[in-house]
Amino acid sequence: MKVTVRVYPASKHSGVGGRYGSSEPPVLVVRVTAPAVDGKANEAVLESVAAAFKIPRRDARVAAGRRSRTKVVELAGADPGILTELLTTE
Repeated sequence: MKVTVRVYPASKHSGVGGRYGSSEPPVLVVRVTAPAVDGKANEAVLESVAAAFKIPRRDARVAAGRRSRTKVVELAGADPGILTELLTTE
C-alpha cells in the first residue's frame, strides 16, 4: 500500500494522524522530532509510520519525495483501515 504523507520535521512531539489539505488521494500528517538533516527525518518518518500501521520498520520505505516534505511511503502488509482511522485523528 502506498500512502502520501506530509512531514513536519523538528516538531516538539512525534505523531501520526490528521489530514493535510483536501486533495485526493488523502495526505496523512506525520510529525517527527528529528531534524531534516542527513536523512534523520526520513528514518524517523518510517519508524513512526510503521509503528502507526503496526508493521515492522523493514516493511516501510520512501518510494518518492526523499528530499521533500510531501512523500510517498510504501507499506508492505499494512491494513488500509488503519489509514482511515489515522486521517480522522488529530
